[in-house]
Amino acid sequence: MPTIRPATPTDLPRLHPVVERAYRGDSARQGWTHEADLLSDTRTDLATLATLIDGDSRLLIALDGDTILGCVNVANRGEGLAYLGLLCVDPQLQAGGIGKQLIAAAEATARDTFAATRIEMTVIDRRVELIAWYERHGYTRSGETRPFPVPVDPPLTMAVLVKPLFDQQQLP
Repeated sequence: MPTIRPATPTDLPRLHPVVERAYRGDSARQGWTHEADLLSDTRTDLATLATLIDGDSRLLIALDGDTILGCVNVANRGEGLAYLGLLCVDPQLQAGGIGKQLIAAAEATARDTFAATRIEMTVIDRRVELIAWYERHGYTRSGETRPFPVPVDPPLTMAVLVKPLFDQQQLP
């Protein structure tokens, strides 16, 4: 079972290639959650990752010893809402339960650190299999869509998925 902890600035140079392998290029096609067939640019950069590690945001990493296996970002949006993004697992390790563990850690962080009562994410609406995976993990489509954050041709749309967060002590 991997260790999951908040990323530090010294983790970011090792994390960045994992994110790129998971989202873009031929290496991403080894997994099933990639965007390589829709987008060809880089997914992120070190400066952007650095903005995700403190304040109203946490970048959680999954590790096996010193090897980074994947990550997830959780951010406070205020008024009881958190945002989950940048969930990725090294393509060669997908389907091993690491993504589920990262989601659980992000949801716990949203509840415990940001006092969130609900969490949302956006997923490219063409990613039907990925949306179905999130739905199996308690997320539902809100009915809202948002434009993809950068212009691409043809344009992409993001489906908004939401999930209520419950305090584990409140569950029966």
